[in-house]
Amino acid sequence: MSARLTTQWLGYLGLVPFYATLLGYALLEDYPRSLSVQAFLIYSLAILSFLGGTLWGHARTVDDSQQALRLVVSNGIVLFGVACLLTAQTTIAAGALSLGYLALLWYERRVDGATGWYASLRRRLTWGVMIAHAGYVVLHIIDA
Repeated sequence: MSARLTTQWLGYLGLVPFYATLLGYALLEDYPRSLSVQAFLIYSLAILSFLGGTLWGHARTVDDSQQALRLVVSNGIVLFGVACLLTAQTTIAAGALSLGYLALLWYERRVDGATGWYASLRRRLTWGVMIAHAGYVVLHIIDA
């Protein structure tokens, strides 16, 4: 299997836990439901941190005027995600994490451009993540 195909498969499979925990939140009760609520946010933090790590890895392979900034952004996105969870407010955390995904996509487009298969994949995956986060926030609003 080629690296491109593997990247695509792993990317789309990475959406499954978002929607599985969202479904658990919508359909389960008591402890399993609470677990789904927390798992969604923890998984979101993990994926956002992973994407920050990809910036770090990419920064190491390029030698341009943006290299230092890429390294700072890669660390900043992780710290931002952790701060989101530390709010202890699930709706605020989910909304803020979704903004982190959008900010990261915007930054990647700004420094690397918006063309090619990877840029297209990242855009589609980010939309999938945004829809999941919107569903999570809506479920919290309905619960309130």
